[in-house]
Amino acid sequence: MIRFILVQNRQGKTRLEKWYGNYSEQERQKLKTEVHRTVASRDQKHQSNFVEFHNHRIIYRRYAGLFFCFCVDTNDNELAYLEAIHLFVEILDSYHGNVCELDLVFNFYMVYSVLDEIILAGEIQETSRSVILNRMDQLSNLE
Repeated sequence: MIRFILVQNRQGKTRLEKWYGNYSEQERQKLKTEVHRTVASRDQKHQSNFVEFHNHRIIYRRYAGLFFCFCVDTNDNELAYLEAIHLFVEILDSYHGNVCELDLVFNFYMVYSVLDEIILAGEIQETSRSVILNRMDQLSNLE
């Protein structure tokens, strides 16, 4: 199960956060700082995208200047979550060409909608890019 999702820039500024557990505001701030410190200090070429973190595992991927991080249970399939991160970025790319930090800031409602189509209550629900894009088109038609 996914505990939380963070998208942070290289400076540690959180651009997207989604929490699937009960964390206080202090815990959230501490976790965001610790996750950024852990992920940003890793060597991208010689270290894996999986990090043991407290009693969980951080699975992350860096795209341009953004770190997409999932905190999951240690017994979950890491590659499935790594692929979910890639799917999320691919769908965002289909809307914005080449997604960047400003796209997340100014279109946060669409970003959360895409995330909600992929993940529900901390579990991956949909992995088909075409199904998600069709649902997003239906949502945009309602507006």
